[in-house]
This record gives sequence, C-alpha cells and structure tokens, in this order.
Amino acid sequence: MTVEPATPAYPHGSDAELARDALKVLRRAVDSHTDPRQPVEMTVADGGHLEMPGPAAELMIRILGKMAAGQGVTVIPMNAELTTQQAADLLNVSRPYLVRLLESGQIEFRKVGTHRRVMAESLYDYKRRALVAQKDAADELSALGQEMGLI
Repeated sequence: MTVEPATPAYPHGSDAELARDALKVLRRAVDSHTDPRQPVEMTVADGGHLEMPGPAAELMIRILGKMAAGQGVTVIPMNAELTTQQAADLLNVSRPYLVRLLESGQIEFRKVGTHRRVMAESLYDYKRRALVAQKDAADELSALGQEMGLI
C-alpha cells in the first residue's frame, strides 16, 4: 500500500517554546535511565501517570528538538511504501537520480505494474550505508593527508 504524503506538523506561535520546555523534561526522564529500552515514566499536570517505551521517548526527543528549533516534522513508518518521488524527496535527491540508485541495486524496490515502490526501511538502510562510506572516505583522506604531511 502506497502511503499518502505525510502532513508535517509545524510549530506555530508559542509551540517552539512549549517544545523546548517539554524537551527538557523528557530529556531528564530519559537520562535518568541507564537502559534506553527501559520505559520512561512521568507524572503529568493532572496527576495522571504517563509511561512510554524508551524508543518512543527517544523519538519524541528528536521531534521536540526539531519543533523547538522552529522546524516542521513528519513521521514515516518504516514499513511505509513510497513512490519514487516521495523517496527522492526523503533523500533530498532528484527522482531520476533515485531511479538510477534503484536500478543499480543500491536500494531495494518492487514494481507494481510499471510503477516502482520503495520501502522507507530500504531508504534508511541506504542512508546508513552511505554515511558509513562517507566516513570511511573521510578517514582515508585524512590518513593520506597526514602521510603526505599536509595535515
């Protein structure tokens, strides 16, 4: 099933300040745990009790951080099936470039009729691999620079 483009949540008015305050509280709650998978527990204003999975709390920290900075956010499930345009937008590349990545086997996809569909998880796997390759290349260049006495 192809996912409709997610509607970003943009902070308006005092939302950024509220996000900053919530971020501080949530960070304190998460930082008090040694195991990031451990549920995070908090008491809310009306005296109620809130318990959320550790990974959800980590995700909320990232969301609140972006909103505190005035940026909009959107959440895309890992099993979301994206069109090539949605996938290209997520990677911040052109659609033709994404299609070349797909056709070269660097990113998994499937065809539905004549249309290509990409799982969000496949895009994130590609991004992780690309970041590792970039770091390795930078380390190699740094080592070469040191050998040549340039650094």
